[in-house]
Amino acid sequence: MSCPICKKPVSAADRPFCSRRCADVDLSKWLNGSYAAPSTDPDDIEAAIEASEAAQDAPSKPH
Repeated sequence: MSCPICKKPVSAADRPFCSRRCADVDLSKWLNGSYAAPSTDPDDIEAAIEASEAAQDAPSKPH
């Protein structure tokens, strides 16, 4: 297994990283937002919430 940051062999003490430094680099990436999942939410989330609430409050049509 190799370190996901620098690709060196992993250390048992710092698994899955090769050193504490690489573990800290990975933590830094998490904290600054480098690891982020893409979102499909609209840019104006407040408008989307209001539209959703308005749609729920509207009277339903019989089928």
